[in-house]
Amino acid sequence: MVEPVQEYRLVLVTGPSGAGRTTAINALEDMGYEVIDNLPLSFVPRLIEGPSIGRPIALGLDVRNRDFNATALIELIDTLTQDPRVSLEVLYIDCSASELIRRYNQTRRRHPLAPAETPSEGVEREIDLLAPIRARADHLIDTSEMSPHDLKSDLAHWFDRGAATRLAVSVQSFSYKRGVPRGVDMIFDCRFLKNPYWVESLRSLDGRDAAVADYIGSDPRFAPFFGKLCDLVLFLLPAQLQEGKAHLSIGFGCTGGQHRSVAVAERLGNVLAEAGWPVSKRHRELERRAAAVLPTHQGEKA
Repeated sequence: MVEPVQEYRLVLVTGPSGAGRTTAINALEDMGYEVIDNLPLSFVPRLIEGPSIGRPIALGLDVRNRDFNATALIELIDTLTQDPRVSLEVLYIDCSASELIRRYNQTRRRHPLAPAETPSEGVEREIDLLAPIRARADHLIDTSEMSPHDLKSDLAHWFDRGAATRLAVSVQSFSYKRGVPRGVDMIFDCRFLKNPYWVESLRSLDGRDAAVADYIGSDPRFAPFFGKLCDLVLFLLPAQLQEGKAHLSIGFGCTGGQHRSVAVAERLGNVLAEAGWPVSKRHRELERRAAAVLPTHQGEKA
């Protein structure tokens, strides 16, 4: 059976107001993308009903959209993901709450979700509203300490159409308790490795900590597993590139998404980067926990 040919590369660009979404949209347009900003969500499916325009499309979506809501956007992502004609990527331009508040105070602009209130109230509402969408993002770029030039450079790394010999690789960790993330091309279960959770001195740390990584690496099964993993991935990447694939996502799961999956994802990401592949690393459960403990009313404290 012949699989349907993907006719559309579609990038949905979203994120909190003030994080740099407009800069990202403009950068993608400079790279040759057909850019449409704030198209109503209900109109998006109509884009793929007609003939392909021959170049990728970037859609800017934010809370100013007249029919924007998180549930509708997630449903749209689900619909487009299941369409064999569409190669969909969700780009989330993120920023810390304290930096967003500083930017609003500096420019003296009103926040779209709090036009009659302080910017901090609008920032907090928008972060809460966008949290489910952030969790679904394929690419997450935090601009808290970035200049517009830095953001454009990072985007070029992933989306520049002129980089024909580049395959972007995303390596991410997740918790099986929360289910397998969508859109991941390859998934490896790390629950067979020794679990640092049962070591009291390591329990509060995560897989990015050297002590945790060393503990996991001391498992006799780790070295042969990781060696075969690297051989497999390094074999597949050139083949995927040859077939015209622009992005490959590799996921690692463990029970809590804190120790084993994080350590393996970090280590593989470093190996691939050393081999010359453009790699981004993401740890879904660690991000979720960090967002859950975000202090409230940071603007008043800033």
